[in-house]
Amino acid sequence: MDVSIAIENDATAGALFGPSDVNLRVIRAAFGVRLAARDGVIRLSGDSSGVKKAADAIGILQKTLGNKGDLTESDVEEAIASAAQFEGPDEESGLSVLLPGVKIVPKTPGQKAYITAIKENDLTLCLGPAGSGKTYLAVAVAASFLKRKIIDRIVLARPAVEAGEKLCYLPGDLSAKVNPYLRPLFDALNDMMGIDTIRKLIASDVIEVIPLAFMRGRTLNKSVIILDEAQNTTPSQMLMFLTRLGTDSKMIVTGDDSQSDLTPGQRSGVLDAVKRLEGVKRVGVVRLEKTDIFRHPLVKRIVSAYGDTSQ
Repeated sequence: MDVSIAIENDATAGALFGPSDVNLRVIRAAFGVRLAARDGVIRLSGDSSGVKKAADAIGILQKTLGNKGDLTESDVEEAIASAAQFEGPDEESGLSVLLPGVKIVPKTPGQKAYITAIKENDLTLCLGPAGSGKTYLAVAVAASFLKRKIIDRIVLARPAVEAGEKLCYLPGDLSAKVNPYLRPLFDALNDMMGIDTIRKLIASDVIEVIPLAFMRGRTLNKSVIILDEAQNTTPSQMLMFLTRLGTDSKMIVTGDDSQSDLTPGQRSGVLDAVKRLEGVKRVGVVRLEKTDIFRHPLVKRIVSAYGDTSQ
């Protein structure tokens, strides 16, 4: 599909394109289209869905520019997010989960590529900012596989590194101490199964939500095994986790390398794994971006404002 868009105001073309055409490059990458600007016209080509969304994003930016007189990085990100949602989610890539009538769908090209990587590889390493769907989509794939009886169980793990807090001071037994820390995984499960189903599946060991340390010495067959918050693992912990992979299983490792709670100077296990394993057969490496964030619109601005200073 080919589309040509007239630039509404030649005098503001530089602001629309951004320094060194950075805005156009970001739109091109977000929607996987070919894009060229010349003689007051932006020409788009590629698959129909990507071209339409890219055209929508450019239209949104032209309106924003007309209202404000300039564009910020956040304006570009929000235009891309709005355009990505405009045609609705990608139903073809949707995942049927255990909750009746619920289908989890990728909202951006990056999220769609992430789901494809999980399906095509035995191990998928995913890095990305908060709100980009790293954990949520991993749990959705696992729930879909469980529903289709491709696997027998789901194992969800997190490293026991607290974000400035000490679990040992919490009241209760070990289960009471770790359950609040693992709450985000339960929240994702709840959207896809419902509380009663989760309880039954946990009671029957079909679903297991545990601290990473409890993985040592195990081999997990016919399972989807997800390691969340992997930026808080050490390389030795990561090696221990990866070697739990059994037959007919998939592993998904997710992390945000801008939010590590490790001791300063300590290398993150997920970054070490990406460096060692990228390019290895049956290993997928996915990097989600700020344009893949689908929480409250303010989350994107917060991520941009903090940049890499949260290390």
